[in-house]
Parts: sequence; structure tokens; C-alpha cells
Amino acid sequence: MDLPHAPAVGRPWRFQTLSRNSPLFAATSLVVATLALSACKQTPADGAATAQPASDPAAPAAAAPAGDHAFDAAINAADFAQHVKVLASDEFEGRAPGSAGEDKTVRYLEAQFKRLGLKPGNGDSYFQTVPMVETTADEGTTLKLDAKGQTRELKFGADMVVGTRTGQPEVKVEASDLVFVGYGVNAPEQQWNDYAGVDVKGKTVVMFVNDPGFHGQDATLFEGKRMTYYGRWTYKFEEAARQGAKAALIVHDAAGASYGWDVVKNSWSGAQFDLPAKDDPEPRLPVQGWITADTARKLFADLGQDLDQLYQAAGKRGFKAIPLQAKASVDLKSKISEKSSRNVIARLDGAKRPDEAIVYMAHWDHLGHHAEEGGHEGHAAAPKGEGHDTIYNGAVDNASGVAGILEIAEAFSKQTPPPDRSLLFLAVTLEESGLLGSKYYVAHPTVPLNKTVAVINLDAMPIIGKARDMTVVGYGSSELEDILKTVADGQGRVLHAEGTPQDGFYFRSDHFNFAKAGVPALYAKGGDDLVDGGVEAGQKAQVDYRDNRYHKPADQFDPNWKLDGVVQDLDALYGVGKVLAGNEQWPNWYQGNAFRAAHDKLMAPAKK
Repeated sequence: MDLPHAPAVGRPWRFQTLSRNSPLFAATSLVVATLALSACKQTPADGAATAQPASDPAAPAAAAPAGDHAFDAAINAADFAQHVKVLASDEFEGRAPGSAGEDKTVRYLEAQFKRLGLKPGNGDSYFQTVPMVETTADEGTTLKLDAKGQTRELKFGADMVVGTRTGQPEVKVEASDLVFVGYGVNAPEQQWNDYAGVDVKGKTVVMFVNDPGFHGQDATLFEGKRMTYYGRWTYKFEEAARQGAKAALIVHDAAGASYGWDVVKNSWSGAQFDLPAKDDPEPRLPVQGWITADTARKLFADLGQDLDQLYQAAGKRGFKAIPLQAKASVDLKSKISEKSSRNVIARLDGAKRPDEAIVYMAHWDHLGHHAEEGGHEGHAAAPKGEGHDTIYNGAVDNASGVAGILEIAEAFSKQTPPPDRSLLFLAVTLEESGLLGSKYYVAHPTVPLNKTVAVINLDAMPIIGKARDMTVVGYGSSELEDILKTVADGQGRVLHAEGTPQDGFYFRSDHFNFAKAGVPALYAKGGDDLVDGGVEAGQKAQVDYRDNRYHKPADQFDPNWKLDGVVQDLDALYGVGKVLAGNEQWPNWYQGNAFRAAHDKLMAPAKK
């Protein structure tokens, strides 16, 4: 789970090295039957007319050893627990890409897909090689800003961070004019263009994080409190590249980013992993980075500008970019190497329309084995003493999601009659490094994206018991929610948005790469209002996980987990896919959503 994910986090991962020449859903009118919440050992019924649960919530969570476990056709707690217990075991070493733990993980997934009778999802292979470029910037790099004859040198980490995604060992920016471009947004559907009337080719742009209106709390702009993709740092760099900029710097603020400077600093330090530029559909800047709020305030003051007034100006319609009487220079040296990891893909062919597919996905990777705890995602690094646990097992994040797609795959493989459309089960790598495995798949899909009906993402399943609600991250995005609502109604549950939509969590898990390409994507899981304990208990449990186990060695399998909530969620997500796999619907994004245009373009008939 990619919570306050800043840029790709450096990990001590051991990848296999590659040479440079190596190859490599109209809202549903279907009435869904009420889901039974009692134990159910029956094989799921007609998927085109019902979405009965394929579950046995009464099954115990206790798990037998891997070789002795007898899996059931129904979604159940025992099978789910078994998968998590194996994947999050110390033997799998935290499932770091490129490690022995990767090999154990992908082989386990291959074996499970074979057991289910699923076909390889990439030709004759269950694996898709994901090529990687590892870039480590020289942290002695300084960024020079010349303003009105005065030179200010910004130090890496303390004042700024910079990096390159070009794959080049040295990139220079020399005396590049600085231009302040507000929030760096070009959003035609919002009638907003911060680049209107200014040519930034070859220049260095400076911009704010989040959406216009965020800092001024103007609910009439964009989607009010809820962050859109235009607010994400990734978009801002992409747009700057499209505009021809030489470099781009984002002004950090903790509220706008939803994390402090320490997260940015630690995340941009050390090795950064990325796809080769040729495998990335988005344009790239020669140099990109962040500057601290204090640094920005001083810089603007030197130039006769006030940072607070700029926030006010940039958050109003009609803002015009401001050329700054300053130039930026940087000589950025980096160590570059090429490596690889693997996605795992399995396929269940549809009986009537096998060329159309619904994708269930989860990331299999986690953080591996570390000699010190907390040296990532903004945590302060602290050496571990002898006898302390140094394996980041990632049981919730995200062995639970992988176990979830295996359980759903089991249910679909035993479904009678079989689904009309195909099901693709996709376990991706390198989520923890910036959603890179899913990004590669979207660039190299094994089912054409215009034949991909929808994507359902499982990331960090709730192991805290049944809930009366269900959180839809990015709530109000697509027509997939109409199907989910019908299914959730049958469970007696209500849907709602995540508690902090301004943080942009929708853009921080693997479904997002499909969304950018136009494919409707759903990311939903148990909410806060627990059947046992209510909202107070639910929020307390989530805070406890965030503070004590998220991205820590303590994220381990626990036989005392309350897995009836997981079964509840898996039933719901299976139900959505079952409806789609049994009919001819093609869901779309809601009107006004930023991804609707991409979907309409994707689904448009090819021009002859």
C-alpha cells in the first residue's frame, strides 16, 4: 500500500541485471440478488443474473501448513489466511523485488494459478518481465539560483531534492530562466491553464503542490476538498515535460502534499527505480525535484515576491504565469544500472466473449529485509539490535491483497455456469517503488486496454472484522460504483469516500495506471463502522496499524485476525466482477471525471 508515497524509495534490492540490449464499464440496470451472509458451500450461481457470495465466512482462520492445506471452492477465511501465512512468512524475506523472496513469491503464485486450472496470462508464460532502471543521484549536488546578481546555492536534502528519469549518468541545466506557473495545471475540462500565454521551453518552472483552490479552500474550484490528479506531483512533472520545460521544481508544504519534508527528502535519497524511458507513455523532464517552503519563501522574497500572496493569486481563475528574474543551473550526476522484476498473470477464458476481460489485481512486492528499521517513507532510520526482527513481511501490505485475488480466482474457476467474459488475475511488482509493475503492464497489456472492461484493485485488506460500511477510495469516479452499491445494499452496507480525499489516495495504488489510460478502476474495502465496536473501534484499529505496523517489521500474519470482514469484502468485489463477466456492459467514468476523455478515446472505433 502506497500511503504517503513520494518518489520511488531506495531499497537494498538485488535485481537480476540486464544488458542494455536485452529484449524484453451505463449504470447497471441489473438487479443483483441479496447476498447471503450465512455460511455458503454452494458453487456460485448464474453470474449474469446474480451475485451471490462465493464465501464461507464461518470457516476458521487457523491455517494448516502449506503442503497439507485443502483449499475450498468458496471464498473463506481459512484459505485466505493460508495464503497470507505463506506469503508473509520469514522464508519469503519480505518479498523484495529482485531477491530470493521474489522468486519464492512468483513461483508460489504460479503454482496456485496452475492448481486452479488457470492459463498463463502472457502467452505461454505466467510471468511478465518488468525492465527497470536504477538511478542514484549524487547527493552532493547543488542547485544554483542566480537572482539579481546574487547566487544562492541550494543543498541536496536540506533545501531541495532533484533527480532525473532520463537514464543518463549526467544531466546539465545551465542558466535556465525561472518561471512561476502557479499550480502547473492545464485542465481543459476545468477551463484552467496555468501555462496559457507563456513559453516555458528550455526553462525551469516552479509550482505549488495540490489543486488550485486547495490552499485558499475554494470549494468552487476543481473538486473542492478532494484532490484530483492535477494536484499530484507526478502530474505536475508530466505536464511540465509536455510544455517543453527543462526542469521543474515543486514548492513543498505539508498540508498540500499530505506529508512532511522528511518524506520527500528520504524518498528522493538513495536508489530510485523507474521504467526505461522507452516503456513510459508519459514525457519526462531532464531534471525534476522539490524545494522546501522556507527556501521558496526566501527565493521569492529576493525577487520581490511574497509566497503567501502568490498562493492567493495562483488559486484564482485568470492567473497568469510570472517570469522570475532568476536563472537555475545544476550539474546532476547519477549512477545508472539496468535490472528487472516480474509481474505474474493468469487467465480464465470466458465462455462467450473471451476477448473481453475483467482484471483483478494486487501488488505482491513489499520492502524486503533491512539491517535498520524505518529508513524509508519518512521514518527516521534506527539500527536494529541483535535479535530484533529485520524482515518487513508485509502481511497486510500486501500479502492480503494477493491472497484476495487468489480467493476470487478460486471462486471464478469453480463458478457454474462459467463467466461469459474472461478474468485476468494480475499480481504486479514494484508498487512500493512508484506503481511501476502496473505501469509497465498498462504499456504492454496482455489483453488490449480497449478490451479491458474494468480493473478491481485489492490493496491492504481490512483484518479487523465486519463493517456496516465500505470505503470507496476516489468515491464518485466511475459507474463501477453503481454495481458495487447494488452488491453492498445486499450486504446491508453503505458506500462512502475515504476520510481524507484531499490526500489523493486514489492516485497511490496500482489501479491508477489503468485509470490514466481510461480503463474504469475500482478500489474499495471495509470501512470504519465495525459491527463489533462501531466507528470508534474501526478508526482505532486503523490508526494502530498505521502507527505501529505499516511499513514496519510488525506487519506480520496474526492467527487472531478477524477475517469475517475480509470475506465480506471479497464477496462484494467478486460480486462486481461476476456481474460484469456475465453481461455486456461497458462501464465508463462519470461525467466530469478527468479520466472520461481517455476512456472515450480508448473505446472510439479505429479510423480507417
